[in-house]
Amino acid sequence: MTFLFALLLCWIISVFIQTIKSLFIPNIPLPPPSFPLLRVPYVPLRRIIDFMDPDALVSLSFCSQKSHSVIKTQRRTPFNGRLCVSEVYENNLSFRAFRNRDCVLVVRDFLFFHNSERINYVKMNGQDVPVQVHCSDGNLISYWHNTTDGLIEATNYVTNLFNIDVSEVRVFDAINVIEQMSRRQKKPLESVTALRIIASEEELIYILRDCQCSSQISIRSDAPSNFRFSNNFRRIDFLYILHGQWVTIDNLLTMDGIVISLGYSNLSDRDLNVFLKHWLAGGCPRLKYFKAGIHSVNILQVLAGLLDNAVFVQKSRNYTSPSGYTSILSDGYDIQRSDGVTATVHYHPPLTFVIAVWPEVSDNNN
Repeated sequence: MTFLFALLLCWIISVFIQTIKSLFIPNIPLPPPSFPLLRVPYVPLRRIIDFMDPDALVSLSFCSQKSHSVIKTQRRTPFNGRLCVSEVYENNLSFRAFRNRDCVLVVRDFLFFHNSERINYVKMNGQDVPVQVHCSDGNLISYWHNTTDGLIEATNYVTNLFNIDVSEVRVFDAINVIEQMSRRQKKPLESVTALRIIASEEELIYILRDCQCSSQISIRSDAPSNFRFSNNFRRIDFLYILHGQWVTIDNLLTMDGIVISLGYSNLSDRDLNVFLKHWLAGGCPRLKYFKAGIHSVNILQVLAGLLDNAVFVQKSRNYTSPSGYTSILSDGYDIQRSDGVTATVHYHPPLTFVIAVWPEVSDNNN
């Protein structure tokens, strides 16, 4: 019985692939007009649909209203990873697992579509959208006159098809896209990455104070000159600020996170000393990993007034942060909080100051 099912599965998938290619690639003849996959009994059909990759399911969903309905109602198995909407390189929707992604649908500017190429259209949310098959990855590329609008429309289509929410956005137009995504779902976004080269003050304040994000915020944008954030930081599990020159010790003392990473920081030895004493007194209680890119650090000044509670550890130790990245800690100082929790304070010149709280807790979903 298993062998017969395997043969049936292989035949159905081969017919399906041939049909999809015939829709988007010239000179490939169509198979018979009745598509056999949709005649399979529901139990094996559900197993076949669960077995298929998300990009193949998106392509199949455009074949007919029935294929769309079957995928929407019959797919049950969770996807590997979380749905990410991204403006990096090519606008795309993908399922991202740790350090991997499976692209589902690409949104590209119509200016990149060559008139000499064959144009195929699919119906997406009532609109006729030109598409092509990606020459190497096999997923669909859709073409739009406004890629931001296209990304939102493609997101609406995919989330409706799979009955899922967007978990992550990686965008340049942060306020517009985040607001659109947040309005269309009840569940808050898990991760937000801002990519604009120089963010406006309004955009930075929105991301830090107002945007609905439950777990991770990454700001890769430069801040305007003289930017200051005067509010308290809200609870953010994973906070990454690539250009952290504007972050002050007052900002740092209001943070409540598991991982805090500041690039190009202007924090002084005294600032780091104040933060370390703050942690020892019970501040920032959830902290597991703090990293700051600082050009020069005098570790003895950072530990001023704390050396009686510091133990120098010369041997190298590996520390894996909750985000899954491993640091090598050598020549560090271990300090202990009153509740027995130990942290290693380490500086590796020229740009790596670390506070690593033991024990390690790794969460590779980020």
